Amino acid sequence: MPGDRFARLAGAVVVAVVLTAAGLAPAQDLEPRAYSPSPLGTNFFGVVLGNSQGGVLFDPSVPITDAEASVNLASLAYGRTFGLWGRQGLVTVAVPYAWGDVKGFVGEETEARRVTRSGLADARVKASLNLLGSPALDRAAFAATPHGTILGLSLTVQAPTGEYDNTKLINLGTNRWSIKPEVGLSVPVGRWFLDAYAGAWFFTTNDEFYPGEVTRRQDPVTTFQLHAGRTFRSKAWVAFDATWYGGGSATSDNGPPSERLSNSRLGATLAIPITPAQSLKIGASTGASTRVGSDFDSVAVAWQMLWFDSASKPQP
Repeated sequence: MPGDRFARLAGAVVVAVVLTAAGLAPAQDLEPRAYSPSPLGTNFFGVVLGNSQGGVLFDPSVPITDAEASVNLASLAYGRTFGLWGRQGLVTVAVPYAWGDVKGFVGEETEARRVTRSGLADARVKASLNLLGSPALDRAAFAATPHGTILGLSLTVQAPTGEYDNTKLINLGTNRWSIKPEVGLSVPVGRWFLDAYAGAWFFTTNDEFYPGEVTRRQDPVTTFQLHAGRTFRSKAWVAFDATWYGGGSATSDNGPPSERLSNSRLGATLAIPITPAQSLKIGASTGASTRVGSDFDSVAVAWQMLWFDSASKPQP
């Protein structure tokens, strides 16, 4: 199969993972074409630069008001397809580095404070398996097989690798593990595609929350995503994205629970092929409604390349 056809079908996956790192909260993910078909032995590498800026709505229990943040991010990601039980799987790893500042009023103070942070943010690993519509195929078989509706499952793990200081309220890392199981459906309609995902983030306890030895627990956050896009003859594609996430009430020690999230975001993603094995992607999103959390405008630009193993055979 010509390389440009592989790039069109398989070139969306890793950058979908690292584009989402431009947001501060994992629930804000917008990942069009996250469940896409690719031949076995497809390797992806991506570099992303992003910026998020806007307001941060703290829970009333936190004495910070009128907070504004601007956070930049650079991320590296790698992914590879594999075969499992005759189905196509994918594993990706993303390691982000972030820098930026936050300003706001603390308590009754009349002068705003500003803090600056830089360092590693929390890394992510995502494994997915397409259960329907995407069998494990080598390159020759993949070229001869029509590709239809895909139903997939995934598990994302966010590790506490980011910079964290329990004497500071504002940190780049979360000092806890986060896990998100998800089910995704992708339906092609001619040159159009429709994606729908449903998942939930689960969090471990942070035993070193600000201002020191405070235990903070958070309820799960339910997430939903919808994407509608179109592929053009040039192999470029565009997607319009929406997400809603809710829940996530948190408690510190035996204090009262925080307000539940009920937030939504809208965005768009544009992918432009440079060569048969390289592409640029631009993603932008904005908060449509925010009750608690970050109300950011985010933009990210990604370069991605893909290559194939010298031999890719179906798994038994």
